[in-house]
Amino acid sequence: MNLPLFPLNTVLFPGCVLDLQIFEARYLDMISRCMKQGSGFGVVCIIEGAEVGDAASHFAAIGCEARVCDFQQRPNGLLGIRVEGGRRFRVERAQVLPDQLTIADVQWLDAPEERPLRGEHADLAALLLALAQHPLVAGLGMTELPEGQWQLANRLAYLLPLEPQQKLQLLQMDDPEQRLDQLQAMVERLQGDGG
Repeated sequence: MNLPLFPLNTVLFPGCVLDLQIFEARYLDMISRCMKQGSGFGVVCIIEGAEVGDAASHFAAIGCEARVCDFQQRPNGLLGIRVEGGRRFRVERAQVLPDQLTIADVQWLDAPEERPLRGEHADLAALLLALAQHPLVAGLGMTELPEGQWQLANRLAYLLPLEPQQKLQLLQMDDPEQRLDQLQAMVERLQGDGG
């Protein structure tokens, strides 16, 4: 499957919402094509390089499909789009086109079966509810309760102030329970010893 890539300094997760401002010709063309075809594009985290200018020289091998759910012309004249994370994928091969757009052959990764939240997930669910009160999160419309472990893990991994490397590690994990255990450990480190 061929997918245009949008390398960013962020990690998108399935079911999560991201607002972008588009101003480079390669991405305006890409968004236009995606909207005409009803298709998505891939968001991959930049490991080396920049979001603007020449194609990023090095990006993560695991990414997340982004589907445009809304768009508008911003007061500054730029195109603003809102995307929602879809399926995860692994980049098999990538090439940079003459206009600096990166196109990749990707393999879709299976989404695990959603499992119900359990008692030990109560603290993480409460943390997500607290995060949902933040105006930026509320502005993205990500305030409803997660339906299960996979959704909770995706949302927390996306919203918590973790390093990109930590977010990528979480995105690669297939087992929601393992992901939640890992998130619990990361939250404890963020909070510090009893702080």
